[in-house]
Amino acid sequence: MSHTVITTTTTTRTHGDRLLDLGYTRTIPGLLKIGQMVALLVAFLCVRCARGWPSWAAFQYFEVVSLWFLIALLVFFLMHVFRLQEKMPCINWPLTEFFHYSVGSVLVLIAAIVAAVKSAGVSALVVASVFGFIATFLMAVSLWSTYSVTCGVHQTGAAV
Repeated sequence: MSHTVITTTTTTRTHGDRLLDLGYTRTIPGLLKIGQMVALLVAFLCVRCARGWPSWAAFQYFEVVSLWFLIALLVFFLMHVFRLQEKMPCINWPLTEFFHYSVGSVLVLIAAIVAAVKSAGVSALVVASVFGFIATFLMAVSLWSTYSVTCGVHQTGAAV
């Protein structure tokens, strides 16, 4: 009785082989980060290009908050795209993003409210406050999603 054995080998590439993870840009967290960055960039540019600020201190605060969180979001986005969080496992990245979104949501909301109140009908400042509210909403959605990842119920393999 003769047996024939067929052996097949498959080579798969893991995610760690590539330098970039461009697939992250098509995920929901990636799209949320891109939306937040665009909204904050438009808000910052509207305030920066507006002439005749009715309240200098309020719009300086708006500029600082929008630019600061734009840079922080860009850093988090690049960390995911270049997979740098895998190279630094000593930092709890979901918890770090949770704190970023919780502080960012509150500060951008305050800045958008102040900008809406102090805009005095200047159209560029009104648009900046609207994009501030859009960024706040997107940050709140990201906050909720990172909360469910960070603090949600975790399943374990242990039998009860």
